[in-house]
Amino acid sequence: MKTPIASPQYDLTAYDLQTLLALVRGATLAEAARRLEADASTVFRSVQRIEKSLGQRLFERSRLGYLPTEPMLALVPHAERIEAELEAARASAQRPHEGVSGRVRLTTTDAVLRGLVLPSLKPLLAQHPLLQLDMRTGNELASLSRRDADLALRATRKPPDHLVGRKLGTVRFVVCASKALAKTVTSKKAASMMEGLGGLDWIAPDESLPEHPSVLWRRKQFPKLTPRHHADGIVAVTDAIKAGLGVGIVPVFMLESEPALVPLGGTLADCESDLWLLAHAESRHLRRIAAVYDHFAASIRLS
Repeated sequence: MKTPIASPQYDLTAYDLQTLLALVRGATLAEAARRLEADASTVFRSVQRIEKSLGQRLFERSRLGYLPTEPMLALVPHAERIEAELEAARASAQRPHEGVSGRVRLTTTDAVLRGLVLPSLKPLLAQHPLLQLDMRTGNELASLSRRDADLALRATRKPPDHLVGRKLGTVRFVVCASKALAKTVTSKKAASMMEGLGGLDWIAPDESLPEHPSVLWRRKQFPKLTPRHHADGIVAVTDAIKAGLGVGIVPVFMLESEPALVPLGGTLADCESDLWLLAHAESRHLRRIAAVYDHFAASIRLS
C-alpha cells in the first residue's frame, strides 16, 4: 500500500498578491481587471486557482461584489508592503539624471482643486516635464484608503490614523454674492448684515455634504431658513452665486481665483476646517510622489 504524499504548501507569488489586492480594492471582477489591465475572466480564474491552492476561501460573493474574508484581510498589509517595495525598486532603478517621471494620482475636493491645486501646478510641471497627474474630485477619503490615489488634499478635522501627512492651514469661510446682488444687499436698510442675509435666497450644498462647515453654520445661525437652491459641491455653489441666483458660503481661498464673488462681511466665526496633505506611509518617499507632495507642502499654505 502506497503512502499518500502530502501536497506541498502553495507559495503565493507577487502576481497572486497583486491580483487579490486589486479585487479587494475594486470589489468586482470588472474593476479588478481594469486595475490590472487584464480581463475579468482572467481575474476570476486566478482567484479560483489561488483559493483552491491555499485550501481556503478568500472572498465571499454577494450582491455588493467580492467581500474579503478574514484570511484575505490578513494578507492585505503584506500585499501592500510588497507593492510599495516593488514601486520603490522601480524608482531606485531610474537613473538620477532622468529626472522625476511617472503618474501621480491625486484626490481632492472640487473647491480645493479649482482654488488651490490648479493655480499652483505650472511651476511643478515645468520643473518635471515627464511627470503626469491624475486628478479626481470627491468628498470622501475612500479612494485614498483603497489606494485609488497616491495623495489627498482634504479639509478635515481628523485625518485617518493610517495615513501620514501635514496640516497646510485652516480653511475659513465667508458669505458671498454676485456683484449685482451685493449692491442690492448693501443698499437695503437692515439692523445688521446678518439680519439682511436671513431674508435672501440661499444656495447650499445638497445632502451629500450634511456635515460641511457651511451647512452646520447656516443651520445654527438661521435654523428656520430653507435654501432655495442646492448644488452637489462647493464649486457648483460658487457658480450659482456668480450667476446671481442667491447668496452662499464659500472658502476664503476661492476669492483670489473668483473675482466675480463679493464677500458680504468678514470670515465666519465657528465655521472652519483644517486642510491636510495626506499620503500612504509606504509610498510617501517614492520620487514621483515626494516631488508632488513637497511641492504642495511648499506652495499651498493657508493662515
